[in-house]
Amino acid sequence: MSDAKLHVTSHDPDDFAVQIADQVESFLVAVTEVAKGDEPDSAVPFLLLEVSQILLAGGRLGAHEDILPDERYEPDLGPEADVDDLRENLARLLEPIDVYSEVFDPYEPRKAPVPARISDDLADVIADLRHGMAHYRAGRTTEALWWWQFSYFSNWGSTASATLRALQSIVAHVRLNQPLAELDGLDTDQSVGDDTLEFEAGRVMAEEIGGPLGMRPVK
Repeated sequence: MSDAKLHVTSHDPDDFAVQIADQVESFLVAVTEVAKGDEPDSAVPFLLLEVSQILLAGGRLGAHEDILPDERYEPDLGPEADVDDLRENLARLLEPIDVYSEVFDPYEPRKAPVPARISDDLADVIADLRHGMAHYRAGRTTEALWWWQFSYFSNWGSTASATLRALQSIVAHVRLNQPLAELDGLDTDQSVGDDTLEFEAGRVMAEEIGGPLGMRPVK
């Protein structure tokens, strides 16, 4: 499988490295903009689109032959950029639909679902992608591609996939006019019962998400 020459650093739009970097950069910019909270009504549909698109880049990296870095040891990038503000902004924006249930490995039998947060997941994906982007901007194209591919398999691919499933489920509940099922006491850091949380989540989806999607309020 040879999408392109990995060492080419020109801005040829047909080059594999350029295409992956463009998709990564688009995701980083888009999610950062969403986290500012300027357009809360369209946050979930927009995140659904962006996560879907970055997973296309991940799929291309996953299907590509193994990418090997030029150097044995990864060059020092200095301090990592902080993602805590982005994480907290997303958590506020998505409350109370931030928490969802996830099974880490679908091929590992009898594993109980665990609570996860869309805001945590997106922040983790951002951190992984930023790390590779730092290499790319420094001219270490192969190092960047190696990191994006490696971290796709080891972390951000499964994390983004789980996030996509949660976002798709939210939008599906709205489009199909179906209230959320009971959340079974997932840790939400909120002092409300399951019934109240279920009602509030349904109300938020109807008011903040259903409108932009052209749906009538959930009854």
